[in-house]
Parts: sequence; C-alpha cells; structure tokens
Amino acid sequence: MAERDFDQEDQPLFLVMGGEVTDPRGARFVDLNEIDVRGVYGTYDDAFAAWRGAAQATVDNAFMKYMIVRLR
Repeated sequence: MAERDFDQEDQPLFLVMGGEVTDPRGARFVDLNEIDVRGVYGTYDDAFAAWRGAAQATVDNAFMKYMIVRLR
C-alpha cells in the first residue's frame, strides 16, 4: 500500500471537553455518554478561552472537570 500524504500533519488541533468525574483529583468520567464536547480549535488560545468559559460556568460543582486535549 502506498504512503499517503496528509496536508493536516502540521496543523495543531485542540479538543475541549468535560463532564462529571468520580473524584475531583482525577479524570475518570462518571458517564462517557454524557461528555460535553465544547469543540475542536486550531490554536491553544482559542481552546483555552473555551475551556475557561466552561470551567467558570461549572465552578460551583467540584465534580465537573473540563480539559484541553491536544489532538495533533
């Protein structure tokens, strides 16, 4: 099989997601079907802004955790 070239190889992608966790010190989600995906962003700054908004909106619930995951 021939190798394929992907034009996205150098494009960073950041996923912002969150949900209820079993322990506020960890990242094990209670229900994976209830994960809140805020979006995929092309810059860390954009992802951080989305993360901050989600995290601040749920600040009163210690069991809600949002994170930024680098996809590429």
